[in-house]
Amino acid sequence: MSVTTESQGASIEVVGLSKLFDAGKPAVDNINLRIAKGSYCCLLGPSGCGKSTTLRMIAGHESVSSGDVLLDNRNITDLPAADRGTAMMFQSFALFPHLSALDNVAFSLKMKGVTKPERHARAQALLDRVAMGHLAQRKPGELSGGQQQRVALARALITQPKALLLDEPLSALDPFLRIQMRAELRRWQKELGLTFIHVTHSQEEAMALADTMVVMNHGVIEQAGSPHQIYNYPKNEFVARFMGGHNVIDTPQGLIGVRTDRIRVHNPAPDASLDAQHSLRAVVSDVEYQGSYVLLGLHVHGAVRDAHATADLSVMLPEADFAAQPRTLGDTVDLHWAAQDVHALAT
Repeated sequence: MSVTTESQGASIEVVGLSKLFDAGKPAVDNINLRIAKGSYCCLLGPSGCGKSTTLRMIAGHESVSSGDVLLDNRNITDLPAADRGTAMMFQSFALFPHLSALDNVAFSLKMKGVTKPERHARAQALLDRVAMGHLAQRKPGELSGGQQQRVALARALITQPKALLLDEPLSALDPFLRIQMRAELRRWQKELGLTFIHVTHSQEEAMALADTMVVMNHGVIEQAGSPHQIYNYPKNEFVARFMGGHNVIDTPQGLIGVRTDRIRVHNPAPDASLDAQHSLRAVVSDVEYQGSYVLLGLHVHGAVRDAHATADLSVMLPEADFAAQPRTLGDTVDLHWAAQDVHALAT
């Protein structure tokens, strides 16, 4: 199968897309999104946020309550899944256990009446492309999780889709293999020039893979943008807390976000005075060694809270800084941040 590096993907647009289930509460609520041709888009958010339902509506595996799905400006909202120009790669891989890797990849062509020599030749070419050609005759039970994923990818690509839709494709893999496979997914996406839409719970996974991240919550899009934009400039409190790496602080001037690596930790000032805009007094409640850095959990000094409450704030200290001045549970410290590191948040 000949595949060039020139973009062969399609732009995808959802316009006013909604999905209502029997209870009447929308799983997806009037969302609008445009995904650029040949780009890698990750939909992420907590369980029940609507990301998988959105993907399934794009794929044609879930009916649309209202709104439209367009692929290269062609309305595909009511088309069957097989006629859309998309292919779906499921979390479970859904390989036929009784078929070889070769026949799994070739199966959709068999259903279309393609001759055995042709479909096997095309399937073998794709297995070669994903470094599985030498295992073409093995059945899924004889393959590792990463190998099964490569077979599932080849099977999705054999229909020559313009967009590949991936529903939590890495969640079943162990952590080491997950990192390896996400690098391969990104490489394949660039080589093939296809549009990828990838659903994940993992902020780290989305940042590693995506050109565009779409953060969803309660059926709506809270923010869409590049990983850099969303991590550094979260639009609101939900995005800042969900993405992590930020402290959400309620100051007299309003709600702000400050990155955990931008806060400095000092011994308490003798006169107990603090700049209310850019400082807080806190008590160390947790110390976690993370290798290149130490993560401090802190409770705001003097605040009343449940004894089992989690930390109010987190600070990421370089290992060398922590080694030079260790902090222990119960220490009182002053936290300071610069005005340029403050990001205003909507509530």
